[in-house]
Amino acid sequence: MNRKLNMEKISGYGVFFVLIGMLVLFSFIAPHFLEVNNFFNVSRQICTLGIVSVGMTIVMITGGIDLSVGYQISLINVTCAWLMVNAGVGTVPAILTGLLMGTGIGLLNGIIIVKSGVAPLIVTLAIMNTLNGISYIISKGIPIFGFPKNFSVFGQGNFLGMPISLIIMVIVFILGAVLLRKVYIGKYFYAIGSNEEAAKLSGISVGRLKILAYTICGLLSGVGAILLLSRTNSGLSSNGAGFEFNVITACVLGGVSSNGGKGTVFGALVGVLIVGFLDNGLLLMDVNQYTQLVVKGLLMLIAVIYDTQMRKKSEVVKKVKSINANNEV
Repeated sequence: MNRKLNMEKISGYGVFFVLIGMLVLFSFIAPHFLEVNNFFNVSRQICTLGIVSVGMTIVMITGGIDLSVGYQISLINVTCAWLMVNAGVGTVPAILTGLLMGTGIGLLNGIIIVKSGVAPLIVTLAIMNTLNGISYIISKGIPIFGFPKNFSVFGQGNFLGMPISLIIMVIVFILGAVLLRKVYIGKYFYAIGSNEEAAKLSGISVGRLKILAYTICGLLSGVGAILLLSRTNSGLSSNGAGFEFNVITACVLGGVSSNGGKGTVFGALVGVLIVGFLDNGLLLMDVNQYTQLVVKGLLMLIAVIYDTQMRKKSEVVKKVKSINANNEV
């Protein structure tokens, strides 16, 4: 038993060692990688990824997935930009509108998935395409810019020498960790992802909690979208295109199981750092974006295969223990 726990700890820390190794490697081969300004730039760039990854972690722990987060970001970006520039809406009402939109989309995803019984992959794929179309209808494919000056503070400003967006991301990670580890709802999320039927028999309201998971993910997508818009100062329909791939890659690299029931916010954070510094290091080395996609795709494939193999080994161990227990009786 102790040996099994030790192996789980080593497996959990493995991704952290990968991050350290990658940082050491890039410090030698990527120009300007170790400069302080570069680290501050990376910290701002990964904030949206990190915040949305917390929401995706919660959804994946319940055994689901949300492919629409990228175009949730696009739609919220375009809508908030349009409200501030074309409708003359103030910064705070525009931000609140964006957060409500994200929450509403997440709630809609959860309700459709639970009530229809259709696989989350299919539902969120359909929603993704719908949101993409709506964002282009609003923007007509043209960037929207010219926001109030105070809006850029969230994505570009500092507080006590630290990027405000980074502070927001850290707060979100702390709240996510508390929810999953200290609040009973978080434990129910794990129970649902591990064995949904057993969770139902235990009296857990599986449907409501799944809807809650997607709603939280939508809310955090809204937060991430606002920070991205504030940092780039441009509302563009393609801002969130492909973003869901980076989010899922970060979560899976961080040990969040694609089959549900396993994962931590700390692991997701490490996955976010790997994706963020990988993008930054390859960019500093002048590696083109298509090669970057190949590298991240292979990393995700390796992580998924590793997760699947570890789950199979765990199931074999449980079966062997069950057989031995029956033999002893």
